[in-house]
Amino acid sequence: MDSSWHVYIVRCADHSLYTGIATDVARRVLEHNENDKRAARYTRARRPVQLVYSESVPDRSSALKREHQLRRLGRTQKEILVAKNQVS
Repeated sequence: MDSSWHVYIVRCADHSLYTGIATDVARRVLEHNENDKRAARYTRARRPVQLVYSESVPDRSSALKREHQLRRLGRTQKEILVAKNQVS
């Protein structure tokens, strides 16, 4: 059985938004900020990143589907989602 999966959005230093999935969001954000080999190519050039949204989903398949839905949203729609669901 899969452990809990999360869909997350980080805000990059250039104020762009990056969406991804992970089982450990804190570790993944750290990788985006510090680990050149494990960071996404997109975020490597836009450090530092800050977690602005996270959503728990039951499995990897659900995470991939939700990530796809979020990536299709326009910037305004993503900003509304982030504003409604502030990560502390």
